[in-house]
Amino acid sequence: MKRVFVLILALMMILMLTACGKEPDTSGSLTFSTGSETGTYFAFGTVMGAKVSDTTDTQVTVVSSNGSQSNIEALKAGEADIAFVQSDVMAYGYNGTRLFTETGAVTNFSAVAAMYLEQVQIVTLDPSIKSVADLAGKRVSIGATGSGVYYNAMDILGVYGLTEADIAPAFYDFSKTIEALREGEIDAGFVVAGAPTNAVTSLTQTNDAYLVSLDDEHISALVASSPYYAKNTIGFEVYDTLEDVITVGISAVVIVRDSASEEDVYNFISAVFNNLGTLEHDKTKEVSLDFAASVTDVPYHPGAARYFRERGLTVPTK
Repeated sequence: MKRVFVLILALMMILMLTACGKEPDTSGSLTFSTGSETGTYFAFGTVMGAKVSDTTDTQVTVVSSNGSQSNIEALKAGEADIAFVQSDVMAYGYNGTRLFTETGAVTNFSAVAAMYLEQVQIVTLDPSIKSVADLAGKRVSIGATGSGVYYNAMDILGVYGLTEADIAPAFYDFSKTIEALREGEIDAGFVVAGAPTNAVTSLTQTNDAYLVSLDDEHISALVASSPYYAKNTIGFEVYDTLEDVITVGISAVVIVRDSASEEDVYNFISAVFNNLGTLEHDKTKEVSLDFAASVTDVPYHPGAARYFRERGLTVPTK
């Protein structure tokens, strides 16, 4: 009789939480939405997920996706618990701007950790293009329409006083951008990905290609208006160029549904950061605890905040 009473009480609690618009705790597992199966998000996410599953009581299921925007939508719909996103797209989603203007803000998620920078790379074979200002009147790939790359391109062109109308735009993803450069169909193209990017490397190995640097004045203006950007240097050795390239980067961030249990989120971040030396992926070399705690556009989940607090760092929470 006592057992029946306990079961009835548990059922009543679930119904009460549902009626209040809250979801019951489903601790013990996380579905991790990453990116395409050929991309860094999926590969690095798979390595992290396996480490969490192997070393904690939280089991992580890694799934592929169409990237940042679809990952935020999956968290909103309850189709995923945790996800990789670009920091700029994260901010768009949280504030209901740009990619999320029509569908509205998504605020049911929190930050877990910033993992590494993805660089904005402006690639060209045209030696007359030495500055962003030189893109005026040129054929320039600015990313697929409505993509995160498109908005990155608009931001950077904008601080140089240029608009889409000042160039001959092409709306290509980065693989098509590299192909179009090789075929002479465009003069320059924006690629947003962690350097070295395989497609860019292949172009520099077969053509006299190089990246266009940004200057400090315009970088400062960009960061002031859009703080999810950060100044970044791509060393000359990355693409075997003659000099370092100065650009900006956006963070690759892990975010999680607010309803995820504190214990699961703590298990996730602690398993990753306590075992960085054993994670078999090149991106681990770029991961640091201080950078992980650098997200400013979205508050952190309590489970992540607890881990940072144990390591002597304070992060904002809801």
